[in-house]
Amino acid sequence: MTPTVRSAAIIQPIPAPVMAPLLPLDHDAQLALIAGARDAKPVEGLTHCHYNYPARFSPQMVGQIIETFTRPGDLVFDPYVGGGTTLVEAFARGRKAIGSDISTLAEFVTRTKLVSLNPTDAERFEATVRTVASKIHMNLPEPSFDDWAQLGYFRNLGSKNRWRLRKAIAQAVGAIEQLDDPSHEALARCAVLRTAHWALDGRKKLPTTDEFRAMLECSAGIIARGAVQLYHAVEDHRVLPPQVLNRSIIGVDEDAAVIKAGAPRLIVTSPPYPGVHVLYHRWQVDGRKESPAPFFIAKALDGSGETYYTMGGRSKPGLPTYFSQLDAGLRSLANIADNQTTLVQVVAFAEPEWQLARYLSVAAEAGWEEVKLSALGEQEDGRLWRAVPNRKWHATSRGKTGGAREVVLLHRLNR
Repeated sequence: MTPTVRSAAIIQPIPAPVMAPLLPLDHDAQLALIAGARDAKPVEGLTHCHYNYPARFSPQMVGQIIETFTRPGDLVFDPYVGGGTTLVEAFARGRKAIGSDISTLAEFVTRTKLVSLNPTDAERFEATVRTVASKIHMNLPEPSFDDWAQLGYFRNLGSKNRWRLRKAIAQAVGAIEQLDDPSHEALARCAVLRTAHWALDGRKKLPTTDEFRAMLECSAGIIARGAVQLYHAVEDHRVLPPQVLNRSIIGVDEDAAVIKAGAPRLIVTSPPYPGVHVLYHRWQVDGRKESPAPFFIAKALDGSGETYYTMGGRSKPGLPTYFSQLDAGLRSLANIADNQTTLVQVVAFAEPEWQLARYLSVAAEAGWEEVKLSALGEQEDGRLWRAVPNRKWHATSRGKTGGAREVVLLHRLNR
């Protein structure tokens, strides 16, 4: 008889346990993979500090995954590219790479993080941002962005506490739009994005205009140094910069760029977490109020509400929309893979006692067979779990905490 897990939100059948095959990987490689996944060092290096994208990958983890399953020149694909960590790490290691994401903000951040600068161009860029910062002054007029305002991109930024920051952002963006170097424009927008995120998201005590201006120049320095690091990392590799596609994972097997690239040796990604609330597309200001300002800064249109970015809402029992979209997405990935492809997914669950089993069942139905590491032996369930420090998301509207613990799931095609 098939056992059943009961929860307040769902009654969901759990398939009887099946012994997963072992991944054909030597012991030392497995230990390196485990250590990389559990590395708790802060995010740093290359262009990873351009912007703190929600639920971003650990560079140490994804870098080790790439080293474990690919060689220079192999193709790496990330269909939920988010903040672009996978593509940056693949590019720096001489791998070909493609990333896709439904979010135009993710596309902007990723493209920006793939821009490299030689030291001379980096100095020019920092000087450019200092000029932009000099345009921020409360006695100067605020540029008119009526079209953006009418579409709601300045929503919740007009209060007596926040109008100065709104004006500073608008003045900076107005100055950036006068630049004639596309790379510097993109990087300068990213510097404003990084600074505005620091100034607004979840802040109770807001910075002054002088502090905003100083942080903008500091952000430009961080971005410039990261772009130079990337320049040196890739200068000896003979691979083209990664491609970034703004599209859904569903139907990606019909995308001309993906078809042309051929089967990836590695698909590594972190899909939206089932039942876990992550605000990918907005900042929270003044308590729980949301601001779509990051899209204005990036000059990118917002797609929709939270459910658009998380594969469905969190309130419906059983998360049917989430798992139906997961099924369609994994089937699309199966269609672009071959028998040499490894699929690595990093996932957290609001209610792992039933959601993990459902997730694995959907993957199996979509053509993917789970594989495990012999080096983990009988640790827990034999899967590679990792703790994620400083995660503070709410898994459900009832206040349960999720996302602080992730599992690294390994799959190969089952055909």
